[in-house]
Amino acid sequence: MENLPFEDLDGDTLHEECGVFGILGHPDASTLTALGLHALQHRGQEAAGLVSFDGKQFHAEKRMGLVGDHYTDPSVLARLPGQMAIGHVRYSTTGETALRNVQPLFAELEVGGIAIAHNGNFTNGLTLRKQLIADGAIFQATSDTEVVLHLIARSKHISSSDRFVDAIRHVEGGYSMLALTRTKLIAARDPIGIRPLVMGELDGKPIFCSETCALDIIGARYIRDVENGEVIVCEIQPDGSISIDSTRDEKVGPERLCLFEYVYFARPDSIVGGRSVYTARKAMGKHLAQEAPVEADVVVPVPDGGTPAAIGYAQASGIPFELGIIRNHYVGRTFIEPTQQIRAFGVKLKHSANRAMIEGKRVVLVDDSIVRGTTSLKIVQMIRDAGASEVHIRVASPMIFYPDFYGIDTPDAERLLANQYSSLDAMCKYIGADSLAFLSLDGLYRAVGGESRNDDAPQFTDHYFTGDYPTRLQDQETPPSTVRKLSVMANYG
Repeated sequence: MENLPFEDLDGDTLHEECGVFGILGHPDASTLTALGLHALQHRGQEAAGLVSFDGKQFHAEKRMGLVGDHYTDPSVLARLPGQMAIGHVRYSTTGETALRNVQPLFAELEVGGIAIAHNGNFTNGLTLRKQLIADGAIFQATSDTEVVLHLIARSKHISSSDRFVDAIRHVEGGYSMLALTRTKLIAARDPIGIRPLVMGELDGKPIFCSETCALDIIGARYIRDVENGEVIVCEIQPDGSISIDSTRDEKVGPERLCLFEYVYFARPDSIVGGRSVYTARKAMGKHLAQEAPVEADVVVPVPDGGTPAAIGYAQASGIPFELGIIRNHYVGRTFIEPTQQIRAFGVKLKHSANRAMIEGKRVVLVDDSIVRGTTSLKIVQMIRDAGASEVHIRVASPMIFYPDFYGIDTPDAERLLANQYSSLDAMCKYIGADSLAFLSLDGLYRAVGGESRNDDAPQFTDHYFTGDYPTRLQDQETPPSTVRKLSVMANYG
């Protein structure tokens, strides 16, 4: 397996595509949207954008970088007047890193202006794009979200909301989507419910966002999750009141939320699918301790994702929990690019060993997941350099064998650690640990839902572990190959 230069270590984690936030009818719409996006910053740090409508015209501000770097400036928010707004934070999985791809995307159509913000990925987006271009469509961006704007423009329905519903019936994959028109805020979730979307209210005004933490930051009340296959249309009436109408295709099946929302993506203080993310992650650690016990002196989380699971592991095992790794939150990717001398510091720029808690001890390192393993081997070496007598890796999710096509940026299958080696021992040797174990798939299901996986009708989207993709992958010329699964998967103890 290749040794990556340090600036590529950030590629050894999974990245969510984005987060969305929208509010209708509130005098502080843009400010509240900016605050909501700040709470959703963990879902995308590449770029952020807002679109508002002031009753006469739409206003847009789009920036590369973090929300706090741009939208705390009062002069920027002053350029976003109006009582309705939607916003977006982005980590690209389709389309280049460029300002033209920063959402929300906006277009003036026959039915009036409309802005779209999208979390997820269309598995037939490239196919639709080629068809639209062949029919004369002109695309301004490379993001798959622009496909929806063209489908809305070509719809024969009269109202903007009917055109929106007509458009999303053509797309496949995982998505949560918001649309803003002159009078409406429209929210939609894919038929399987792969990507999360919640509804809230503040001062009687409707809000939609990717996670409940975005409601908490502005003091809004959580109402419910948007159901899979549901479209909710909120519209300002002539008298100033807001009507809320919901439609849902009766043919849709049960929800299959992405399991990685619980493992990694969602903020620990969010409630996703009616479950506390923090509680679920602690339960993952407890199940992991039961499945893969080890004699050790201290349990140390790999921050920040592994912390709740490490607490659960420590509680279930009786081994003391300590912060044996301290994370520097102020190191960005731009800082670590310039010179080979800086790259040579490796993972220590982001993580430092707390020697007092490690030296001379048998350490259990608990992480949320392992993708390519390049970061894990450097952290293990760092812990050994700090004087640990033994280093045992415990991972609070199963091995990742398959890539994702629903809005998670994952390496190709052959670059995933679990597909690089023929045994768990070989993986452990590469990382440099004394032992290595992963949470079983049933253990993960029990931690999140309280029961084992139903193989006939899985309760969650878990293809990265199983290869069970919940939709067809039309844009893939050849489906993901059946990769070699380790025989040790059934026995983690």
